[in-house]
Formats: sequence, C-alpha cells, structure tokens
Amino acid sequence: MKNSFEIIAKTFMGLEPMLAKELATIGAQNIVPGRRMVSFTGDKEVLYRANMQLHTAIRILKPIKHFKARSAEDVYEACKDINWTEYLNERRTFSVDAVVYSEEFRNSRFITYKVKDAIVDFFKEQNGKRPNISVANPDIRLNIHIAEDKCTLSLDSSGESLHRRGYRQETMEAPLNEVLAAGMVMMTGWKGDTDFIDPMCGSGTLLIEAALLAQNISPGVFRKEFAFERWDDFDKALFDDIYNDESAEREFKHHIYGYDVDIKAVNTARLNVKAAGLSNLITIEHADFKDFQKPKNKSIMVTNPPYGERITTSNLLETYKMIGERLKHEFTGNDAWILSYKEECFDQIGLKPSIKIPLYNGSLECEFRKYALFEGKMKEFRSEGGVLKSEEEKKQMSEKHRFKKNREFKKRMEQEEENEESDIRSFKFHSLERPKTFIRNPKKEENGQKGHEKFAKGKQKDFTNTKPRKK
Repeated sequence: MKNSFEIIAKTFMGLEPMLAKELATIGAQNIVPGRRMVSFTGDKEVLYRANMQLHTAIRILKPIKHFKARSAEDVYEACKDINWTEYLNERRTFSVDAVVYSEEFRNSRFITYKVKDAIVDFFKEQNGKRPNISVANPDIRLNIHIAEDKCTLSLDSSGESLHRRGYRQETMEAPLNEVLAAGMVMMTGWKGDTDFIDPMCGSGTLLIEAALLAQNISPGVFRKEFAFERWDDFDKALFDDIYNDESAEREFKHHIYGYDVDIKAVNTARLNVKAAGLSNLITIEHADFKDFQKPKNKSIMVTNPPYGERITTSNLLETYKMIGERLKHEFTGNDAWILSYKEECFDQIGLKPSIKIPLYNGSLECEFRKYALFEGKMKEFRSEGGVLKSEEEKKQMSEKHRFKKNREFKKRMEQEEENEESDIRSFKFHSLERPKTFIRNPKKEENGQKGHEKFAKGKQKDFTNTKPRKK
C-alpha cells in the first residue's frame, strides 16, 4: 500500500476483536489488537473509511510521534521538537486531549498545558506569532496518550467521539452507548438472517445499530463533520466517493422489533428510528416483557435489562425471574443474548448460558450471556446436530481470563472516564444538517407486524421518511 502510515483505532474494553475484524474489511494492514485499541497501517482512504464505516471504533488517531518521558518537562521538550508547521500555522486553532495512565503523571490537565505550551513556544520562536487554542471548535485536534513513561502524540481525525452517530434525537436515562450496542450485535454473529427483537429497548439503540449492521450501512453517514475534513491535505473528492458509495450495502429481508413497558421510551425510540430513516425496518410497540409470546418467525433476542445501578425497577430480581420464565416458555428454538451486571440477577433467570463474554458498560464489569433455548434434553439437542457455541464464540469466551488477570482495570476505567468524558456520556442531538446528508426512503416492508400481533399492544404510526438521499 503506497503512502501508508500508522493509525490507531480506539474502542471499549472487550470490543477489540470485533474492531480488528472490521478493520480487515476496509483494507487495513498490520492489524494488532491491544487494550481498548487496535493499531494498523493504511493510507488516506483507509483513514477516511475507518471514521465512516467502523461500527465499533470510538476514535481514529494518526500518531505524530512516539517518545518516552518521566517528567512534564520531558513531554514539553519532545513536543516542542516537532516541526509543527507541517500541521498548524498561527492562523489556525487547536486543542489537546490527554489520556494518562502513569504514576509519574498524576494530572492529565497539566500534561495538556505542557503540550499546548510547547506548540505555542515553537511558533513564537519561529515568527513571533502563535496559534490560538479553541476547546469548542478547533481546526486541529491533538491527543496525547501516556502509559507509564511511554507517550504517543497523535492527530485526532474523528473530532467528536464516533459513538455520536447523529441519529439520536432524545435519550432515556443511562442509554446504551452506540458503539457498545453495535459490538454486542456483532458478537452474537447475527448477519440479518432472522428477525431481531429487543423486548426492553429503551431509546432504541440496539435496534438501530442492528439495522445498520444488517444492511451494512456506514454509521458515519449521519455525522455532520469529521476532524480530518479540516486538515490541509484533506482530499474532498476521495471522501465524497467514500461517503456516497452504496456498493457494499445489502438488502435486509427480515424485520426488527422493539418493545418497552415505558411509553416515554417507546416514543423516544420511535423518534430516533425515524431520524435514522429506518421506520420501514423497525417496529416499536408499547408492551410489557411479561406478556411476551413466541414469535412465528425465527428470531434472535438481544437486550440490556436494568442492572439496579443507574436504573432500578421496583423488584429487580423478580424482573430477571420473569425474563427467564418468558424465555423458557415462549422463545424455544431461538437464541437470546442478555447484558447484565450482577450475578444474582443472572441467577434469577434460571437458565444455563451457553456462553459468557466479559464486557464493560461504562465502568461496570458486565457479562454478555447467550441462552440457546431448545426443547427437550441436552443430549437430544446435541444428537440432532444442535450447537451451543461456535468455535468463534469459544474464542470470545476465553477473553474472560484476560479480564480477570487485570483487576486494576476498574481504577483505570474511572480515570479514563474523566479523560475521555465525551466517549461515554449521553447526549441530545437535534440537527442532522450536513451538505451531503441523506435520509433513507426504502419501500415499506409489507406485513411488518406479521408474527408479533399477540405481543403488540397497538398500531405503530408511520414514521417512514420521504426525503430522498442527496449525493
């Protein structure tokens, strides 16, 4: 690959294997998974595609310099030694984010100031002028990552965290992060070959991410801007080609269903689905999980029930007992995946999981469990060719041991939340304006409610968008 360079894609703990797989599909080379990141090499096109097309990345960085430092002055000198005229001039603004895991550097803000001072002093010595700092809307975004004495200074090509897709109009309390939701769907191995159900859908994030994956739609199409669009070497023609390329998209022949007992959640999910232009593929209904009845069509269930941490129910353990009862009696012949936090909650489900995958939701060390629901005895199920977990799922499950070896991660995660607040905080987004943006208008899927009439409590309004895609 000509003109290739080092690139780093950041993600959440547990999603590194999914991200590595995605990177292979966009032409990345020398892919090496790490902790909460995957390093690789690629050219400008790969950099653009990484921002546009990766479902499980939260930020794409282009390293400028690797160095070692044991003091703030070491950081200052190493940064000042860079030829900043290749990236900045006195008429442009910049900002610096710092992520620090080190006993030597206790204050990430102090590191941020030292990097800023080094850049400003470089330009002052060059021509007596200096670029300005802009936290809100800088022309160039920089990121410095320090792990003990190892430092990496990078250009941030993404800008806002990539989890901020742009389709969320409103959220419920403690919404599931979009990147985590996409990773969860990918972990199940679902390829859009069955119906998809989330019976406790909240603001609809799992449903929307599933629809994007099923059609192989780039999550970046909803974004207003990426940071690389302000770089001096930005290739607008190349990016326009990538942005408007629909050749890899595919038809989704099944349907996605979301239900929630909270009518506010139902209305919020419908609004978000409409903003994403996916009303023809996703049906949202007001219904209680305790009334769930078996769907007629082959389905997969993926859900994120309350944990009793940030969100509570009147009787948390009874809720999980009800979930197990509904799955056992009304979901046989299908697979259900549940993300939760407390072992006592899982115990109440009363079913044996076929796979457990460690996964972090914010700072909570959760597990993502698969329940293969079959009729009869295990021996009969296996004799008929039934498979509880694939080789890939066995590999995913082995990741549990890596997590258990790193118990200090909890502390680090809390530090990371301070350093990268924008990667995990909830937000409201009220505009989809972008010169080239589009809203999809696929044909309405016929008989969208088929097989789920018993569960549905009423008719869904038609939220299908009518505005055509612009190119």
